[in-house]
Amino acid sequence: MTSPPPLQLGAYYHIYNRGINRENVFREERNYRYFLELYAKHIEPVAETYAYCLLKNHFHVLVRTRESADPSGLQDPSGLKTHPPSVAFSNFFNAYAKAINKTYGRTGSLFQHPFGRILVETQSYLIQLVRYIHCNPQKHGLVSDFREWPFSSYHAHLSRRPTRLRRADVLAWFDGPAGFAAAHHAPVDKTALEPLAPDDFD
Repeated sequence: MTSPPPLQLGAYYHIYNRGINRENVFREERNYRYFLELYAKHIEPVAETYAYCLLKNHFHVLVRTRESADPSGLQDPSGLKTHPPSVAFSNFFNAYAKAINKTYGRTGSLFQHPFGRILVETQSYLIQLVRYIHCNPQKHGLVSDFREWPFSSYHAHLSRRPTRLRRADVLAWFDGPAGFAAAHHAPVDKTALEPLAPDDFD
């Protein structure tokens, strides 16, 4: 299999991955929390996050990689040099897999390789993708209403509590909270979304 190109700097991406052989990567609630803790540690220095959804055997995130004049690495807020985005994501997956393997006495890879990444180049696609990501639990039959799923960024966008998400940017794409909520009740345009969401990813 040909390796995908490294993530560009200053670009929006739909990042996704699932358990190897469709194995669950989240077995209990604490796994979701630990995944987000590691995500903050490894990914926040190299990318801004706009939306996410964690499901039992896979996940989706919408990010924009941070810009840097130095192509060999980036600087986190403390001034320390960090890894390029593609390496940071790989390190993140490896760190989570090691923790799961140790906790549950398993061995080997946890995630499929390489992780999925699709470049998103227009705001119309960004809007469709945010809706797709949040509605994923309902699509896969995990809940009857996507709003019932606790492990997505949907409610954080409608909250006033502090968040690491680029909430203001996302709400602006939908002309505010009311537009954001209303848009999530409209059918997703599957034709428009097709290039950004692989059909077999379930």
